[in-house]
Amino acid sequence: MKDILKKLRRYDIRIRKAINSQMQGDFRSIFKGAGLEYEDARPYQWGDDIRTIDWRVTAKGHGTFVKTFIEEKEQTVFFLVDVSASQEIGKDKKQKIDLTKEITGLLSISAVKEGSKVGVLCYSDRVEDYVKPGKTLKHAYEVINRLYQLKPKSKKTNLNDAIKYLLNLLKRKTVVFVVSDFIDEGFTQSLKGLARKHDLVVIDVSDKRESGMPNLGIVPLYEKESQKTVWMNTSSTTFKNVVSKTHGENKESLENFCRRNDVNYVSIATEEDYVPKLIKLFRHRNRSNARRTR
Repeated sequence: MKDILKKLRRYDIRIRKAINSQMQGDFRSIFKGAGLEYEDARPYQWGDDIRTIDWRVTAKGHGTFVKTFIEEKEQTVFFLVDVSASQEIGKDKKQKIDLTKEITGLLSISAVKEGSKVGVLCYSDRVEDYVKPGKTLKHAYEVINRLYQLKPKSKKTNLNDAIKYLLNLLKRKTVVFVVSDFIDEGFTQSLKGLARKHDLVVIDVSDKRESGMPNLGIVPLYEKESQKTVWMNTSSTTFKNVVSKTHGENKESLENFCRRNDVNYVSIATEEDYVPKLIKLFRHRNRSNARRTR
């Protein structure tokens, strides 16, 4: 655990240095959505930022008006974390589940350092663990400890039920990170509902073994979630095409869904350095949040 915490602290410092040198936006807005809530419109005064002009009110012909906002005093950041057996793919200590835990831990530390509350819901086809939102650094370390100590009771996945459970759990607008491999079906409508009510970020984790198999001939393949073994010819062109096509189509479908529903999306593979991709995600969120407040 000490090695994990040391690594996460190093990554946290690395991200902050990159943000301070490469981004001129407020790091706080990464976790606070737009950071502002629309309140009303008032007549334009000399010196007002023209980007805050409310064009819909102004178009009524009674003068120029600007938007006024209420600052969000406290934001909750919530992580929906996939701990099902399909996450157990990859090299030793570099499986998708390891990547998922690292990213969740790193972002939890970063969020509480910016004054946000952090909560976590771990799921398979059932709720495996729930950490009530808290805002201290000690709480972030407790989140990390719970993630690494967790031993899921089920190997299956039901993302749809997990999202519905979270929708009932969250009572006010929240920044929600869904960290999963999204190897499941029938969750799209619930995910759309989550995007409508909350500020949604999708982190899609993967491993290269899912898109390509070596030529091993006819071998037994063990499916962890169903706990069944099937014999497949991994050298078969048909088998390779099906694996590659299914993996590619699923990722493309998820990415297109996120684009259509104004959801932040990032895909990260186990063999990648994920810090640059997170920085790119943060930069995009800051630009998007700046546009929303205009």
